[in-house]
Amino acid sequence: MNMSTVEEIQNAIEALPYDEYRRIMEWLYDRDMRAWDMQLEKDVRDGRLDFLHREAMEEKKKGDLKEL
Repeated sequence: MNMSTVEEIQNAIEALPYDEYRRIMEWLYDRDMRAWDMQLEKDVRDGRLDFLHREAMEEKKKGDLKEL
C-alpha cells in the first residue's frame, strides 16, 4: 500500500479500529516527544537557554527565587 498524500493517510487512519488508532496515536506522541527532547538538548548545547539560568541567578540574588 503506497500512501502518497496526507489525505490518503488520514483516510486510512479513519478506517482503523479504535485499538489500532490508539497504537498510532501513542507512536506519534512518542515520536514527537523524542523530537522535542532532541531539540531541547540541541538548544541547551547551543546556549539558547542560557538566559533562563541568568534570569534565575538574578532572581536568586534579589531573594525572589522560590524553592520548589
